[in-house]
Amino acid sequence: MKRNVAACAVIAALWVAPAAYGNEKLALASGCMTCHGIDKKVIGPSYKEVAAKYRTDKSAQAALIKKVKAGGKGVWGETPMPPNAHVKDDDIKSIVQWILTLK
Repeated sequence: MKRNVAACAVIAALWVAPAAYGNEKLALASGCMTCHGIDKKVIGPSYKEVAAKYRTDKSAQAALIKKVKAGGKGVWGETPMPPNAHVKDDDIKSIVQWILTLK
């Protein structure tokens, strides 16, 4: 039984890790990491700060997708986030979903 649980844990980790790494690479390729760090503020908040702020907000994913696409300012200070119209909607969704999983 313990072997089955351990095997399932390894398989789950191998299945999730490439997706998380892929989304980090996607954020980097999309230019997001120019202004955001995973665990430290750069120009904008760290992704872990964003995840912590919106962790319990069920409507956060949809709102963040819109904000990333359109840009905005005021939530994290006066420095505006420029619009990211050049990033595909599916890519923005993947990046936002990944950010919201960070702890």
